[in-house]
Amino acid sequence: ETEKATIAEADISDFDFDEIFKGADWFHISGITPALGDKAAILTEEALKAAKRHNITVSVDLNYRKKLWTPKEAQKVMTNLMQYVDICIGNEEDAQLTLGFELGETDVTTGKLKLENYKEIFKKMIDKFGFKYVASSLRESYSASDNGWSACVYDGEEFYHSRKYDIRIVDRVGGGDSFASGFIYGLLNDMDYKDSLEFGVAAAALKHTIHGDFNMVTVDEVENLLKGDVSGRVQR
Repeated sequence: ETEKATIAEADISDFDFDEIFKGADWFHISGITPALGDKAAILTEEALKAAKRHNITVSVDLNYRKKLWTPKEAQKVMTNLMQYVDICIGNEEDAQLTLGFELGETDVTTGKLKLENYKEIFKKMIDKFGFKYVASSLRESYSASDNGWSACVYDGEEFYHSRKYDIRIVDRVGGGDSFASGFIYGLLNDMDYKDSLEFGVAAAALKHTIHGDFNMVTVDEVENLLKGDVSGRVQR
């Protein structure tokens, strides 16, 4: 169970972060880790401080989990941690519950996504925290087994919405992680932020066709999807 994760009981003395971060380029955290308890939250901040000492790019997936903490608890911890973050990934609910931003009307259950609302909240997030990029996956629900899948990103000046994929869902678990990891992969491999977003969206679209938590696809498979016809259903 998540709340029984080893990291919840770890001590700062268990880690030499300056040694760990030698030669590193990127540090990614999930909002789930500091939600595991006070020790985990303190440990997360110490890791972030060390990452910034080493001039490492820091990204976060907000990942609010109501079973782990309340919005009030999340906002107290996560708002403080955002000072160390360069790139923030999270949907409208994450931004609202974890950081206290109000999005406005977005009814995903009807399949209607109001992109202007995302642009507005992304701007507020960058204005407050100084993020380089804010990105979110976007899910439109046509039925329990059929979704539209896309994403958006804002760099403080331009708001970009990706291509949309129509997905027949095999397993949606891990879709958000696949999007985040694909987006980060693109940025680490010198893609611009728009191409990185497209890579993340395509990787996550493929994940929806695979059973289990992990995205067992190759870079070539993602790139082939990017080059191919995106008007039809994504299948693998």
